[in-house]
Amino acid sequence: MDMQTMGIKNEGELQKRYILKVYIWMAVALTITAITARITVSSINILEFIFSSNVIFYGLILIELGLVMLLSRRINTMKVSSAIAAFIIYSVVNGLTLSSIFLAYTYSSIATAFFITAGTFVVMSIYGYVTKNDLTRVGSICIMGLIGLIIASIANLFMNSELIYWITSYAGVLIFIGLISYDTQKLKMISMSGFNDESMEQKSAIVGALSLYLDFINLFLIILRLLSRKR
Repeated sequence: MDMQTMGIKNEGELQKRYILKVYIWMAVALTITAITARITVSSINILEFIFSSNVIFYGLILIELGLVMLLSRRINTMKVSSAIAAFIIYSVVNGLTLSSIFLAYTYSSIATAFFITAGTFVVMSIYGYVTKNDLTRVGSICIMGLIGLIIASIANLFMNSELIYWITSYAGVLIFIGLISYDTQKLKMISMSGFNDESMEQKSAIVGALSLYLDFINLFLIILRLLSRKR
């Protein structure tokens, strides 16, 4: 085996190792969120603490946003242990806020939405990984669409339009399906560029896991909303 072939093989192995780390961290985060949500909904005291006051609930939302910004913007200067801690804390806090879905929806609806989301995620993530097409334009369109989706959703809090509700729901599905493929391809490209050391690889994997985690959770919530089988 010549040096060039060995280099290609090593590059492929490094790429697979990085992507595997991303998916492992994503799976860990989803598991922590699910367990936290389930424990929360089983405890009346915790539920009352979170949902009896808007200050507490929206405070948790602000903590989530702060942790996402911290991991996204300061990851290069953080220690690996700090990045892991922030990611785990985010997963727990998100589980606390998402526990409300167990009160609003039936368990069968939640399970159905999860499996639909998981199946869609796997298919689109595989596509993003294996496709030879550049998905940068798709990603840009989806990001712009996401901004519009957020604005429309906020506006509909005041307008309470059923038409806007359904339009934003179906648009949201398309947007996050596109983002799953785009983010997967982006992570593949990042892995091909290599890392200076193992700590940088680990921190990059955590940020990558966060992006896919957010795609998954948001797609799941929209699909759950579309099923619309509330308690």
